[in-house]
Amino acid sequence: MFKFLKEKISSWLKKSGEEIKKEAKKKAPKAKKSKKGRKAEEKSEKFDNINKLEKEIETESKKIKNKAAENKKERKITEKLIEDIKREVPEIKTPEERLEEIQEIISGEKKEKEDDEDLEEEIEEGLSEKEEPEEKEEKLGFFGRLKKIFSYKLTETEFEKIFSELELLLLENNVALEVVEKLRKDLSEQLIGKEIKKNNIESEIKASLKKALEDIIIEPDNIMDTIKEVKAEKTNLPFKVIFFGINGAGKTTSIAKFANLCLKNKLSVVLAAADTFRAASIEQLQIHADKLQVPLIKHDYNADPSAVAFDAIKYAKTHNIDVVLIDTAGRMHTKENLLHEMEKICRVTNPDLKVFVAEAIAGNDATEQARAFNEMINIDGSILAKTDIDEKGGAILSISYVTKKPILYLGTGQTYNDLALFNKQKFIEQLGLD
Repeated sequence: MFKFLKEKISSWLKKSGEEIKKEAKKKAPKAKKSKKGRKAEEKSEKFDNINKLEKEIETESKKIKNKAAENKKERKITEKLIEDIKREVPEIKTPEERLEEIQEIISGEKKEKEDDEDLEEEIEEGLSEKEEPEEKEEKLGFFGRLKKIFSYKLTETEFEKIFSELELLLLENNVALEVVEKLRKDLSEQLIGKEIKKNNIESEIKASLKKALEDIIIEPDNIMDTIKEVKAEKTNLPFKVIFFGINGAGKTTSIAKFANLCLKNKLSVVLAAADTFRAASIEQLQIHADKLQVPLIKHDYNADPSAVAFDAIKYAKTHNIDVVLIDTAGRMHTKENLLHEMEKICRVTNPDLKVFVAEAIAGNDATEQARAFNEMINIDGSILAKTDIDEKGGAILSISYVTKKPILYLGTGQTYNDLALFNKQKFIEQLGLD
């Protein structure tokens, strides 16, 4: 406003000075006035112009003041109108208030949705109807409510998410699919819907997995102790053990390791070379017999394996030998005619122990072999060879499950002393579940 007035005054003053000069020029030739008279006239005109300028300034100032007053009045009217509208319509809010209200509505809908999901879960589990949770809450004491705060229930969805990772790990480690499904069933029954303390979830899952594995794996008897008991009673001697398995699984070497174990337990042994089909099988067993310094009963190749086994038992009875270990020809589990020959050997020898030998590193093939041999001759247990080079361990679980028979021994190396009695608890500890 002040800038406007300054410019206006400067313009008017300039204009007035020019007009005064023009007037002086016009009047100068027409009339000659005294110097004093001219000065008085100029002074009078100047005062007139100043008075005129002051009036114009006053007029403009009034206009400016009036305009400002009008704007102030309009602002007050607008504010009063907004206040009146707010009183009549309380829903009208500022953008900030409206945003806060929307956030509260969203939070309320989310909470309502969560409450609905919790209620549906309770109904599905058959816990109660809508009013029941409130009644249950009233019945809970202080410690009951405290326990509820710190406890947690594993849902089926969460269980499947956890187990999917475990399932992949098991399958990668040569655990048979049917064993994985068995573990899924057992773990789901133990965990889903169970109240677990929140800081104990990991230990609860481990404990449940450990229990499921303990149910699958059968703890073996110590065969050496069993033979010693038979020997002490002096009945049913000799103790007859027959070994089965496919070619190349380590059957003959496992027999030699078993013979060495018997000798270390002060039990006398005779070997029977009933594998009369595979080339060099008799010579291979003869080498082991010579090293262990035990007798070997053998016939020519293509002889009846049952006859070899019968002669070995007869020799043991005659020479008062405690244990007869019978080697058999490697037979593919898919060849039924060869498997039927094993039935004949079992009928002739009436063995006290029928042992299936498999390679631990054969994975699911070893599982199918064990299943076939067990269905044909009803094995009593298994020896897993080459476990020292098997980093997966899935064959132990799979063979235990499909045969429902114990793993008796593990081949852990190349020497005769590398045959270890299988220990279920030690195996579970190695999985990190203790």
